[in-house]
Amino acid sequence: MNNNRKVFVEPPESLTGISITPPEVRSAGVKSVTSALNQMRKYTGIRKGVSLSLKMNQKNGFDCPGCAWPDPDDDRSALGEFCENGIKAIAEEATKKALTPDFFARHSIQELSKMSDFELGKSGRITHPMILREDSVNYEKISWNEAFGLLASELKSLNNPDEAIFYTSGRTSNEAAYLYQLLVRAYGTNNLPDCSNMCHESSGVGLSETLGIGKGSVTLVDIHQSDLLLILGQNPGTNHPRMLLAMEKCKQNGGKIISVNPLPEAGLMKFANPQKPDKLLGGSTELTDLYLPVKVNGDVAFLKAIMLLLLEEEEKNPGSVFDRQFIEEHGYGYQEFIDHLKSQDLEECILDSGLSREDLVQATKMIIDGKNMIICWAMGLTQHENGVDNIKEIVNLLLLRGSIGKKGAGTCPVRGHSNVQGDRTMGIWEAPKDSFLDRLDDHHGIQSPRKHGYAVVSAINAMKQGSAKVFFAMGGNFLSASPDTNYTAEALQNCDLTVHVSTKLNRSHLVCGKQAMILPCLGRTDRDVQKSGDQFVTCENSMGVIQKSAGPLQPPSEELKSEVRIVAELGDKLLPDSGIDWLGYSENYDRIRDSIEAVIPGFSEYNKRVRLPGGFYLPNGARERNFNTTTGKANFSLVELPKRQVAKDELVMFTIRSHDQYNTTIYGLDDRYRGISNERRVILMNSDDIKSRGLMAGDLVDLESTFNGIKRVVKKFIVVDYPVPEGNAATYFPEANPLVPIDSFAKHSYTPSSKWVNLRVIPHIE
Repeated sequence: MNNNRKVFVEPPESLTGISITPPEVRSAGVKSVTSALNQMRKYTGIRKGVSLSLKMNQKNGFDCPGCAWPDPDDDRSALGEFCENGIKAIAEEATKKALTPDFFARHSIQELSKMSDFELGKSGRITHPMILREDSVNYEKISWNEAFGLLASELKSLNNPDEAIFYTSGRTSNEAAYLYQLLVRAYGTNNLPDCSNMCHESSGVGLSETLGIGKGSVTLVDIHQSDLLLILGQNPGTNHPRMLLAMEKCKQNGGKIISVNPLPEAGLMKFANPQKPDKLLGGSTELTDLYLPVKVNGDVAFLKAIMLLLLEEEEKNPGSVFDRQFIEEHGYGYQEFIDHLKSQDLEECILDSGLSREDLVQATKMIIDGKNMIICWAMGLTQHENGVDNIKEIVNLLLLRGSIGKKGAGTCPVRGHSNVQGDRTMGIWEAPKDSFLDRLDDHHGIQSPRKHGYAVVSAINAMKQGSAKVFFAMGGNFLSASPDTNYTAEALQNCDLTVHVSTKLNRSHLVCGKQAMILPCLGRTDRDVQKSGDQFVTCENSMGVIQKSAGPLQPPSEELKSEVRIVAELGDKLLPDSGIDWLGYSENYDRIRDSIEAVIPGFSEYNKRVRLPGGFYLPNGARERNFNTTTGKANFSLVELPKRQVAKDELVMFTIRSHDQYNTTIYGLDDRYRGISNERRVILMNSDDIKSRGLMAGDLVDLESTFNGIKRVVKKFIVVDYPVPEGNAATYFPEANPLVPIDSFAKHSYTPSSKWVNLRVIPHIE
């Protein structure tokens, strides 16, 4: 690394003045509306913000750049199909502020690195392509032509294409993602890590092996019609707020909700619907009927205890609890599963779950009474060493009840970033199937590599070891999103060139290779005009609906290019003899959709159907009880109780988001629902754990994790007394990411185990 470029890899340790109030007991309501209006006022202006909000998630509008929660198939609310965090997302993207070349001339990367992640993100939209040359500490303007020429030259100079890594964040449209993966494979590598590797990869692996499709099986209407929602390891009030509307409809239709989570989140308990005056002004809907404060990674123990109690009732009256007809027609491995289940000790499962027998018995009764059950989950289950097994155990419970492929029942992995699921459908994957590559090659006349590429963890290791030298990111904040922040920083700084296609500034732009470029792109809210006229893109939501998205705003700079155009111009410069009309694709996005239709099943008449209001559903085998597995059936799995060791002086730390953030984007410094304001460097601890360490709430502490003999430390965190299960502790992502080991990840999916870090809490000494 160039010593003149020494920067702050982690956010600065300076504290901002914490304020603690009692946690909220309900979500949304007047405070949510006020927060959204304040975001508009600060960053876009009220008129512009309101205008955008009324177009977001509408059938002829644009897709929210935030989460991937689905929109209603039928009529959509005239008051708006958005949430508080959706407004924060568009306020961030449609900001009045601009980052011009003059800004970069005034501020070196060292100076910029002293800013917090919140300050970096709020600096404004980047207006011109920028380059950080090898001996410089300031970004400077570069022409698009020179930028593409430099990037193409670096890629051509590598010993082989596998020395380049092409990362993708979840926001990329279907059209950009398809063209991007085509470019990468025509170039000669499958090094296509993406943000799925860090969040729901465990879901994809577990669901594919058991049900034959790596996606959920339910629709939004199923949520409304379900008898029972079982929500595991998820905080919808902050991470997917529009899910609260679906939960409310489920309750109004007579459904019940069980919430299983270490923290009693406000969004799981009560919902004050902002679109209903009686709820907005003080009323609310009780959401959770039974809250179970499971220990971190006690989910398998919980599920096994439930299934053992179900088995007791089934054996008393065969066929009264288990759906024998479904199991016989569609299940595989049932008897082996039952034999394995009977070998488990119920008392051990209860102890490992951290729950009481009484609560588990009540949950079991609710599951028996709930004929049609949906299980929803997020990263509380996937980001563990046993993340894949967690998903398989969920499927076991659903199979016993026959709750797959019928109304109001099924699997619901709640995906994060908008279109992260669509990116995978389009072929953004380091381990593609040969059948996909065969179709891709036949249609485009290329020879795709068959060797699997790097996922996120292996990509970081490759850069650290010097076997990967060019890093290209299509969106995202790779450094802050990845585990083991300092290790990841060293890996990126080991590259010859790092390139980020971005709308705003983030820490990944400052911790970079010998040379670095920022290529500014259009956002979801921006109008996209190409040679043939106005263009739209398409996205896939969490439930497999493909719909169009077209931004209404004039872009903040004439220098911005769409992601599609950036890929096309790079393809034209890098692979001029490929036989692919790269620029033609970018002139009219219908041409990309025609190729998608030819290569990817389920997209017949793509251009016609996506122009229909609301778009169309992709085929879903599990939804139709058509299981594309090795056995041709839905597979039961033999899952062991996880047994990770924790020393007496250690806590198990898990990372969480505040209400003022989405992924690595920090919207503000408040976590309203948890009662924490103006600070992010906090650790939420059980009161008994605080006392046993001789600490008090408000104390400053350092956090230390040790894994495989390597010690990792972050300093100056404030102790917050919070109802966390004893022995567990919560910290915000990405501030605590330096503690997540690079070599601790889920078996088979390689998802970093951010929800289990062995932690020591040490009094801070100045």
